[in-house]
Amino acid sequence: MPSGVSFFFAKNGKDEYLTGNIRTTKDTKSAKNCFVLQVITFQRNEAMKQIEVGLGDRAYPIFVQEGLLADIGADLKERKIGKRYVIIADDRVAELYGQAVVVSLEAVGLACDLITFPRGEENKNLTTIAGLTSRLAQLGVDRKDCLIALGGGVSGDITGFVAAIYMRGIPFVQIPTTLLAQVDSSVGGKTGVDIPEGKNLVGCFYQPRAVYIDSTVLQSLPPEELLNGLAEVIKYGVIYDADFFYFLNAHREKIQALDLSVMEDVILRCCSIKAEVVEADEREADLRRILNYGHTLGHAVEAESHFTIAHGMAVAMGMVAVNKIAVAQGILMAETAGEITDLISSFGLPTTIPPELNRQQMKEFLKTDKKTVAGKPFFVLPIAIGTVIITDDVDDAIIDGALNNF
Repeated sequence: MPSGVSFFFAKNGKDEYLTGNIRTTKDTKSAKNCFVLQVITFQRNEAMKQIEVGLGDRAYPIFVQEGLLADIGADLKERKIGKRYVIIADDRVAELYGQAVVVSLEAVGLACDLITFPRGEENKNLTTIAGLTSRLAQLGVDRKDCLIALGGGVSGDITGFVAAIYMRGIPFVQIPTTLLAQVDSSVGGKTGVDIPEGKNLVGCFYQPRAVYIDSTVLQSLPPEELLNGLAEVIKYGVIYDADFFYFLNAHREKIQALDLSVMEDVILRCCSIKAEVVEADEREADLRRILNYGHTLGHAVEAESHFTIAHGMAVAMGMVAVNKIAVAQGILMAETAGEITDLISSFGLPTTIPPELNRQQMKEFLKTDKKTVAGKPFFVLPIAIGTVIITDDVDDAIIDGALNNF
């Protein structure tokens, strides 16, 4: 049996879900309806690190390696996922990395095309989807071909959605080039686009065939893009792994300096957690909802700012706000909430929602959040570092207090 900390998940009679790290299975005796999952271990060798997302016949690998872009073509040729490949990237990422991927594929005799769309969250919409699917049809792409999502979370969401709906489904792989995409959005099969009524309201679950993570591309990220990813990284420590939370605190300077050895450890741990959660609850019926910590309010911040506030920044604000809800509910110590806020702040992430954002409109966005049921939003609330609950039992006055506590 692989070594590591087990994951504890228990459902009580109030539609609340407890998660956290436990040291031995005997700790579960006091909980009903629980199960224990062993932490996924990854294979280590000199060439490449690998994690497997175990979804039966739809299982797929996550590869992490410095300089991996140059080797992707050889691996795709061996896997025979498609007879030819179409790389989809936004215009900026295409300029930075598009040719490197094309060269990697063509060097091993794989045919490929590169198509682009305008960068930015504001272009993650149905108009972009229509344009990309038309372009695929013009290129004669069929079900034997494969798409490659090259870029950050927007590119992954768009390409995955196109792959899911074009000809009722063709394969795709992920090559995430931002920290946020590497540690979170490229894994788990969430795809989709935004509409005026809310973020990610049109989409589906559609798993990639492989994920290729080249840690060296992080060196090209602007500082604000690195911060976006760090918000998601911190999230994993709060919801799942207290040891990882304190690892981030201890290695903050190396992470901020993009020490690639430390960054690969960070990426691997985040992907291991995400993979295990997805294995247990692929379609977000129960357990996977813990990954939305900070996101319910964060998405409202994004939407009310008209996406001028980036996803990671909004999630950081959302995490601090829901911590205040947890304190007000009496389930989280104020000192622990402060410890989480201090880590978020120490990385340079924002901890307050801008006062100019309309709070009432943000609450309206909560009503259309895809995780809202019967008009009531669900919140992921920490009760300790490494342990959270999911609940919709939060009074409006407490939500108002969290939103208005600048």
